[in-house]
Amino acid sequence: MAHTSQPFPFAFFNDKIVQTKEAQVSIMTNALQYGTGVFGGIRGYYNKEKGFLSIFRPDDHFRRFLSSLKIIGVSIDYSYEQLLKITRDLVKKNKPQTDTYFRPFAYAGSLHISPNLQSDNVFKYAQYMIPLGDYLPTDKGNSVMVSSWRRVSDNAIPSRAKISGSYINSALAKKEAQQNGYEEAILLNEEGHVAEGSAMNLFMVRDGVLITPSRSDDILEGITRRSIIQLARDMQIPVEERTIDRSELYVADEMFFSGTGAQVAWIDKIDQRMVGDSRRGTITARLQEMFFKVVRGKVKKYDHWCTKIVDSS
Repeated sequence: MAHTSQPFPFAFFNDKIVQTKEAQVSIMTNALQYGTGVFGGIRGYYNKEKGFLSIFRPDDHFRRFLSSLKIIGVSIDYSYEQLLKITRDLVKKNKPQTDTYFRPFAYAGSLHISPNLQSDNVFKYAQYMIPLGDYLPTDKGNSVMVSSWRRVSDNAIPSRAKISGSYINSALAKKEAQQNGYEEAILLNEEGHVAEGSAMNLFMVRDGVLITPSRSDDILEGITRRSIIQLARDMQIPVEERTIDRSELYVADEMFFSGTGAQVAWIDKIDQRMVGDSRRGTITARLQEMFFKVVRGKVKKYDHWCTKIVDSS
């Protein structure tokens, strides 16, 4: 995350809940050297009036987390149900009274001096929490550029998995964008088609149709992306998942990012070209407003997406 927040006091580390400040690894840790780890990102939205934290789709996040481990051929000693329980236990221990971000992390914990994923390089599990508001502005447009860096190919580093080491790709694109006066980057894949932002999925609107790159365009299969597609269909908004060319971005009527961090963040300018009339578009507005109602547990139809933990403080 680009933001720096003081973490909540308790984290899960070395098979137990400990003080976050005590959750430390050796400088020789394999994951630190080579990025041999996978991670997740989950949001919780605090309802002050009713005193609960609404965690958005934690079951889907942990299923994808375990799938990431499977893709790189390793495992951890925790089941999906145990990961959910750890999350609940951390919430009860930390008692957050603000919007919260959860970071589950599985990493090669050995001190091996080689980048291997062999059975003796055992993966450990850790999880921490931080307060988090907006990662990207959601109340104003974001300016973006098409990065000169290409999105890492699935045959190089699997794009379906949130692999720690692959995010140098994101960091390079983000740095280039910010050095050139933009807030974010859009990466093309090796075929020259639109993939995603530096760490978020991308949507555009043309002629009333919501369009997003297909899952075979080297994107991360985002949980928020999936949610937006479902919301759009339920709202009778036509949806297409397909390949997008760079030049098609320049004639889009609307455009926005989606992701656990980004949430729904609209784009008003790309490569010095206005997107539509450079204002938040009608479809983007409808989806953004519905999304924030849903994640805060205010739409009964989507209650199954929200795990609500009551503040017991």
